[in-house]
Amino acid sequence: MKTRIGVLGPEGTYSEKAALIWSEGMPTASLVYYGDFDGVLRAVEEGELDYGIVPLENSLEGAVTVVNDLLLRMSVVIVGEVNVPVRHCLVGRGEGEIRVILSHPQALAQCRQFIREHYPGAETRTTGSTSHAARLAQEFGEMAAIADAGAAERYGLRILARDVQDVRENVTRFIVAGRQSPPPSGRDKTSLIIHLDQDRPGALYAILKEFAERNINLTRIESRPSRLRLGDYYFYIDLEGHQDNSEVRDALERIRAKAGMVKVLGSYPATAEKDKKIKR
Repeated sequence: MKTRIGVLGPEGTYSEKAALIWSEGMPTASLVYYGDFDGVLRAVEEGELDYGIVPLENSLEGAVTVVNDLLLRMSVVIVGEVNVPVRHCLVGRGEGEIRVILSHPQALAQCRQFIREHYPGAETRTTGSTSHAARLAQEFGEMAAIADAGAAERYGLRILARDVQDVRENVTRFIVAGRQSPPPSGRDKTSLIIHLDQDRPGALYAILKEFAERNINLTRIESRPSRLRLGDYYFYIDLEGHQDNSEVRDALERIRAKAGMVKVLGSYPATAEKDKKIKR
């Protein structure tokens, strides 16, 4: 029986690359392509997929906000993560002057300086994915796409420039969504969302000190507007440890008594440092 893994399509996306890395050694893995991240996570939630792999944050552009918002409202669980080095290329047919550059909004944002310096007169257009941009660039010589080198090969395009991202060390962290948290592995990470409910002096400090007093290291904390009222936020936090560990469990119990909402997104094996430099 196949293990169905959903990713952003069409073929050739960085999401596909993340899925291939994460599922290495899983002979039953089968990739299913979706038009957006919402479709991937919804299919996991409804049981159509075993797993879905979506980007959560990028080292240049920060959080993928749409995915963070989806995690808040959907009933999926983070069961894994994988970090993918991102090496953008400018790809196209290479025929004549480039007037239009296509890509996913995140990719365009990661390559602002290159576009400004080398193609100041080109129009930039957003697409659903980098591979979708590459597929569209097949149609016209005046179009080029920012995509992975593998997408150029897949869609019969020339690589016009390599490493066009503004900073060479560009890494995207992908999460693996499922429906049930794995047991502790001994080297885990837990992700959660906290809503304070009441804005008062020291409210956030009162939450964070519960982690500090137990020597729980926070590896990520950022805010997203709650959309309930101006100045009201959800806080997205990643910490070292599994929710079943006594120290983490105690901290979460204390925080639930202080916060308006605590949603644990999942506990899962953390990516090893050695794996962060994989397959450049």
